[in-house]
Amino acid sequence: MCSCLQNACFDSIVNSDMKRKKVVILGSTGSIGTSALKVARDIPERMEVVGLAAHSSVDVLAAQAIEFGVKDVCLFDSSRAAELQRLLPAGTRVLTGLDGLCELATMKGADMVLVSIIGTAGLKPTLQAIEAGKDLAIASKEILVMAGEVVMNRAAAKGVNVLPVDSEHNAIYQCLQGHKGGAEQVSRLILTASGGPFRTTPREKLAEVTLEQALNHPTWKMGRKITIDSATLFNKGLEMIEARWLFGIPMERVDVIVHPQSIVHSLVEYRDGSILAQLSSSDMCFPIQYAVTWPDRLENSLKKLDLAQIAALKFEAPRWDDFPALNLARQSGLVGGTMPAMFNAANEVAVQAFVDGKLGFTGIWETVEKVLSQARPRDYKGQLDMILEDDSWAREEAHRIIYR
Repeated sequence: MCSCLQNACFDSIVNSDMKRKKVVILGSTGSIGTSALKVARDIPERMEVVGLAAHSSVDVLAAQAIEFGVKDVCLFDSSRAAELQRLLPAGTRVLTGLDGLCELATMKGADMVLVSIIGTAGLKPTLQAIEAGKDLAIASKEILVMAGEVVMNRAAAKGVNVLPVDSEHNAIYQCLQGHKGGAEQVSRLILTASGGPFRTTPREKLAEVTLEQALNHPTWKMGRKITIDSATLFNKGLEMIEARWLFGIPMERVDVIVHPQSIVHSLVEYRDGSILAQLSSSDMCFPIQYAVTWPDRLENSLKKLDLAQIAALKFEAPRWDDFPALNLARQSGLVGGTMPAMFNAANEVAVQAFVDGKLGFTGIWETVEKVLSQARPRDYKGQLDMILEDDSWAREEAHRIIYR
C-alpha cells in the first residue's frame, strides 16, 4: 500500500468484520481530540478509547480519562505529571514527554492511533505506531507535509492503513472508494476552502488584520494555530502537500476551489470529466467516525443535510495573488525533498510572531517567502535527521528575519 488511493476498493468493504476498535488519541484535549471523544460516546459499540495524551491540560485530560475509564495516559509536560496523577484513580499509568507519546502509540491491544498533535512532535510516535502495526488516523497534517514519503512507504511495508481525518482528505478518500483504476484515472484532486474570514477583504486591507479578526472563522471552531492558518490559507497549502502523499497524485494535479458554505468537503475529478463530491454538515465528527469505522458506515446522532433548505451551492476561484500561501505551497510541493518541511516550519514561527504581536498579518506569508527564497532543499532519502535539520534551519531563519 503506497497510498490511500490504493486501498480504496470495494473488496475491503465486503470483507469488513465490524469489530470494536480500540483507539489511542494523541492530542485528546484539542478540537480534534474532543470531537473524537464525541464520536466515542456516539458509537460505543464500535469505538473504545484505550489511551489519551495531551500537552499540558491536566484537568481536562484527567476528566477524559475518568469518563472513559482509560488506564494509560500521557502528559507531554512532565513538570505537571504529579499533579495529573493525583487527579486520577489508583492504577492509572501516567507517561510523560516524547517517550511517553511513543509508548502510548505502540501500546499492546490498541488497533488504531489517532494523531492530532500540532507541529513536529507527532512524527516519531506516528512512525513507531506504524512499526508496531497500528492503523493510523491522521489529523496532524505537519507529519505528512514534513515526511509524507517516509510515512506512506513505511505504512505500505507494514500493511498499515492510513486514514485521513482532515475533512478535505477524508472526503477525497470517500470519493475514491470503490475505484480500482489507480492514480492514472484521476485528473484532479480538488480541495475545498471556506476562504476564511477575509475571503472578500480587499488586498490593501489585509495588512490591518488583527489577531481577534483572524481567529473569527466563519465556519469551523478550531485551535488557534489552525484558525490563523485558515485565515491566511496556509492551512489549505499544507493540505495540498498532504494530499500529494496521501493519494499518490502529482502536485500539479492537486487543486483548490473556494466554497464558503463548507458543505462540499472536497471533490475528485476523473479523466473522463466526471466529478465525485462528498457532502455533509460542517462537523469534524463525520470524518473522525469514518476513519474509525472504515470501511463500514454507522448510524449516528450527527446533523443530516437538508438539500432543499440549502437550495444552492456556491464556488469561487481562490485569490492566488492576494493569498500567496497557495502558490508557496505548490512550489514547495513541486520542489519536494525538505522544502515542504521548511515551508511548514517558517509558517509556524511566523504565526507565533503574529500571535505575539511582533508581526503583521501579511508578514506571515512575506516571512515564509523570504525563508524559502534562501532555502537549499535536500533529497532526504528517508533520513529523518535531515528533515529535522532543515526544519530547524527554517525556524532559525524565520526568527532572524522577524526579529533582526
